[in-house]
Amino acid sequence: MVDGRALFWPKENALLVADLHLEKASWYARTGQPLPPYDSRETLERVANAIRATGARRVFTLGDNFHDGEGPDRLEPHARGMLDALTRAVDWVWITGNHDEKHAPEGALAGRAPGGTQVTELEVGGVLLRHQAVAGETRAELSGHFHPRIQVTLKGRRIVRPCAVASANRMVLPAFGALTAGMSAADPAIRAALQPASTADAIVPAAGRMLRIPLWKDAA
Repeated sequence: MVDGRALFWPKENALLVADLHLEKASWYARTGQPLPPYDSRETLERVANAIRATGARRVFTLGDNFHDGEGPDRLEPHARGMLDALTRAVDWVWITGNHDEKHAPEGALAGRAPGGTQVTELEVGGVLLRHQAVAGETRAELSGHFHPRIQVTLKGRRIVRPCAVASANRMVLPAFGALTAGMSAADPAIRAALQPASTADAIVPAAGRMLRIPLWKDAA
């Protein structure tokens, strides 16, 4: 894991990020809830840092790239320039999700985001890349959608961290966007999506190691 939220795949020299939710703040502003309009800048800077840290030459986004279908049109010039530079620097593939399609009758990003290639799902190196895990999937799969996070108590302190959730051959990545909340990694919705699986663990980076925290037992 990179930055606690992204996954680097050395064999494919690829960085995978889920749920960027770009332009979420501007969407809220349109509904009368003004927020500082810089979430896209922060999110894209995180992506740029992860690319630099790993040397990735490919980026796969696992859906909900923008908070809504009109998000690409609302990118302010600085954020648009950042995204344009990133999509020119690497082989960038947008896998679309449910938020990308909101209010976009022409379909998802509809070519309005700068650079990159757009697909609904993709198989790379024998692994399915899609936005939302498909219940009953038996093949290797990487997805997003659920924004998993885990809560632990250490020395009396309550700590909430984004995490991945992994079963035998499937993984749900945490949300990467700067303005994204989350749901419990042990939520029944995630458990149902990862069926069939006898166990599933939260994956959390800590002190240079990857901790696996069991979430449930005897999942049907």
